[in-house]
Amino acid sequence: MAGVQVKSEIGKLRKVILHRPGRELLNLTPDSLERLLFDDIPYLEVAQQEHDAFAQKLRDNGVEVLYLERLMADVIRDNRQVREQFIDQWLDEADIHTPYWRGLCKEYLDSHYADAQALVDKTMEGMALSEFEIDRSNMLVDLVSGPTEMIVDPMPNLYFTRDPFAMIGNGVSVNRMYSVTRRRETIYGDYIFKYHPDFAGTPRYYTRDSSFRIEGGDILNINDHVLAIGISQRTQPDAIDAIAKSLFNDETSTIDTVLAFDIPKSRAFMHLDTVFTQVDYDKFTIHPGILGPLTVFEITPDGKGDIRIKEMDSDLESILAKYMGHSVKLLQCGAGDRIAAEREQWNDGSNTLCIEPGKIVVYARNNVTNDYLYKEGLDLVVIPSAELSRGRGGPRCMSMPAWRELLV
Repeated sequence: MAGVQVKSEIGKLRKVILHRPGRELLNLTPDSLERLLFDDIPYLEVAQQEHDAFAQKLRDNGVEVLYLERLMADVIRDNRQVREQFIDQWLDEADIHTPYWRGLCKEYLDSHYADAQALVDKTMEGMALSEFEIDRSNMLVDLVSGPTEMIVDPMPNLYFTRDPFAMIGNGVSVNRMYSVTRRRETIYGDYIFKYHPDFAGTPRYYTRDSSFRIEGGDILNINDHVLAIGISQRTQPDAIDAIAKSLFNDETSTIDTVLAFDIPKSRAFMHLDTVFTQVDYDKFTIHPGILGPLTVFEITPDGKGDIRIKEMDSDLESILAKYMGHSVKLLQCGAGDRIAAEREQWNDGSNTLCIEPGKIVVYARNNVTNDYLYKEGLDLVVIPSAELSRGRGGPRCMSMPAWRELLV
């Protein structure tokens, strides 16, 4: 299973990339929550226990679990040149440009984090002023900064591996993220898809230095010919135009239709996968707020290297049925109870990870939705979620499939 293969949302999952929450969560503070896109501070010890339970459930179902941080450590472990290149790029994107602080940071990383895994973990954790033994009278900015001032912000959203890059067929989109605080997350994917022996050479359909924003939570592989992408709070239509052209003009891609779903631009509808995910051949979990008239744009190649766009005004069920070639059933978060739906949607009741057709990973806390899904014949793999859910992302958000079996 070298390379990647993801041509559906429901094919039997064989390989997945996760990130185990680390010390980056310890550098969240009440004052930094809004900037770092969190509503609360997860308790790290319990979050790790919950995440370990998630990973073990996947292994128990025949899934090979890869960790983002370990893949990145593999890349730099025996290659000094790539290690130095990575540190320089990480410092650049952390806005560490003054010769004084740049020199201090590089010396600190080299002297304290010679081990590749320790270095990668540290770059994710961030760096505080208090870690450095310096004469703070040399610079005004150091004198006015408190000892808990972060020189480099942590990356607490990293355990949502769905967003920084996204597998499409046998290729990958290395994304440009919506928020400045998340843009550094895509460095790791960039290096892994350049240098890691298991992933180097994977076709790229989008790159992190592109002009427009797109995130993996908005990208759904409907089948080997149809890709759905949300026009959302975090993904721009210009990026969808660009990725469609890239897919249509790449001979390694089988995608011939991109559906752009215009969804509300709000945190509650952050990504397309927060409002619907596929759970079986003919079933989707959905947030009731997306029901009713929906604007979707069909993007196809024009035969001359460009794209043709057609606007469609229809409902979600009809659109999915048309492009999947059969009728579908939409299973509402909260089982149709609007109050339960809004409460459980806040904890990602519609955000499920399909392990194989009809078998999905869900958060334990969404009991109303889960009971309903059981009654609809689905096989639920239930994971604890008291702390993981504080980051506002569900099982699909926390996972990036790298290999799924082809559907027959």
